[in-house]
Amino acid sequence: MTKEVKQWTIEEIEKIYHSPLLDLVYRAATIHRENHNANEVQISTLLSVKTGGCPEDCGYCPQAARYHTDVDNEAMLSVKQVEIAAKRAKLLGSSRLCMGAAWRNVKEGKEFDQVVEMVRTVNALDMEVCCTLGMLTEKQAQRLADAGLYAYNHNVDTSEEYYKEVISTRGYDDRLKTIENVRKSGVTVCSGGIIGMGESIKDRCGMLLTLANLKPQPESVPINALVSVEGTPMEDLEPIPIWDMIRMVATTRIVMPKTTIRLSAGRTTMSREGQAFCFMAGAASIFAGDKLLTTPNPDIYGDLEMFDILGLTPTEPFSKHAQPETKDDEYEGEKEKIRWSRPAHKIEKNLEYAGKGKK
Repeated sequence: MTKEVKQWTIEEIEKIYHSPLLDLVYRAATIHRENHNANEVQISTLLSVKTGGCPEDCGYCPQAARYHTDVDNEAMLSVKQVEIAAKRAKLLGSSRLCMGAAWRNVKEGKEFDQVVEMVRTVNALDMEVCCTLGMLTEKQAQRLADAGLYAYNHNVDTSEEYYKEVISTRGYDDRLKTIENVRKSGVTVCSGGIIGMGESIKDRCGMLLTLANLKPQPESVPINALVSVEGTPMEDLEPIPIWDMIRMVATTRIVMPKTTIRLSAGRTTMSREGQAFCFMAGAASIFAGDKLLTTPNPDIYGDLEMFDILGLTPTEPFSKHAQPETKDDEYEGEKEKIRWSRPAHKIEKNLEYAGKGKK
């Protein structure tokens, strides 16, 4: 008989988050060791296959076309370029390649066909393939699944309440609908969020409430610390204290015991001691490489040295779920009418930054 997943309340999650730090970490570490190999951490590589030009207004994102940052609108990478990047990442210890495109949602056509071929190519290298391409229909999710996609990332970003202060170009329900579409295809779900965007502790716990009460819970949850970028509405926000990150990782581990927690953006401001605390509290993945899409990331050789100091071993690919089989593409050339919501509200600060002149 399958054990029913607990239905969490916001009060329960807040109580966990606010518990004494060492007690919190001890409890999380105990749960982590009961469900995972505590000395294994997955090395993943995040590759931007289509950079810049995004039509959305996410207040944290330098790829939004409306903001005036140093990120240019670039052409999509070729399948060959992705293959070369994947092989290099694998040589340096990565077992997962996550490919990101600065899209609001997936659109049928040549570029999506190209991404499908990228998925096939990387899966053939015996690496876990993850994509983050924006909102996704059920049919599009199935097409990626047939190509060999292992995971799809679609973050909820924050609580449903605070979301309206960050993004006005897509609805929270559309994010949940995308996660549902991915789940129907059999692809594993990767969904988390960002802390340090000016949200309250209640909002952080609200984000975890959304994720923890999904049935089933996501297979992986990235916890990102905001990297403030000049030219975005959040450019003046200070980096969060490492203790906030540790609390968030530990709380996530307790409410989602089986999930892989990914220590994602923001590691450049974290000491090795702080990251070690996060691993103890339940983080079991890092992103390696020079950049996380467009923001800085620690040097891979520094990460490998940290692994050596801490006695950590990179996780092998497909250790949690079997490698997907690649099937014939039944949907190529087929057009689908897609409708996603357009929220009616506006965010004043986002409008202000969109109106600023190019430097």
